[in-house]
Amino acid sequence: MALTWDPKKYVQFGDFRNRPFFDLTSRILATEPQNVVDLGCGPGNLTATLAERWPGAQVQGLDSSAEMVTAANESDHPGNLSFEVSDVAEWTPGQDLDVVVTNAVLQWVPGHQEMLAAWLQALKPGAWFAMQVPGNFGADSHRLMRELAESEQWRERLDGVLRHRDAVSEPEEYLEIFLAAGMRADGWETTYQQVLQGENPVLNWVRGTGLRPVLGALSPEEAATFEAEYSAQLDEAYPATQYGTVFPFRRIFVVGQKL
Repeated sequence: MALTWDPKKYVQFGDFRNRPFFDLTSRILATEPQNVVDLGCGPGNLTATLAERWPGAQVQGLDSSAEMVTAANESDHPGNLSFEVSDVAEWTPGQDLDVVVTNAVLQWVPGHQEMLAAWLQALKPGAWFAMQVPGNFGADSHRLMRELAESEQWRERLDGVLRHRDAVSEPEEYLEIFLAAGMRADGWETTYQQVLQGENPVLNWVRGTGLRPVLGALSPEEAATFEAEYSAQLDEAYPATQYGTVFPFRRIFVVGQKL
């Protein structure tokens, strides 16, 4: 099932969504790369920071969403940056690539571990690869969504829509893929304690990403019914405080350079 994306909804929590990207790319020590690719560039605002960081490089942002690429192309971006619609699952690295970044994308691609291994093997010596995926599929936000989708009321409509249990690997498994491909690599995880503001903040967060397969599979009326029940469960799991709603979010990172 092809997902549709709302660029405005995706960047609603920009400060929180952007931070892992900068934590990831700060570990890339390339100085004067010539060719840089951002796989799953979304609306392109973060890809633009790569073009600004390396003004001598040709930076390309790829995304499978035409909506995201349209938003990226309509944005004010550096002249050394271009965007193109492309399915990550069909992409292969060229021998001219110096830096590859993929931020919060691979979790959408079943079997991406084998694909990742092939990409890393194909990189030229000295090239950098940086990846980040969410590691919160066991969190209440996803567990409750999954359990509701598997309930008697929704099982028939949502069977097979969510694949949270095997969406990503653990950090040590990704690190092993990098090392086996001849990379010097650094892997780590971070759980951000995000304090969200406003009404139904966790629901609004997952509307931009993890809930999209459910919304895409249901009619507007069904989606509203699902959201109402799910939102009530989220309110219990993530109670609001006088400071806002604390929403822990675990992320998994690996950065490596080909030896």
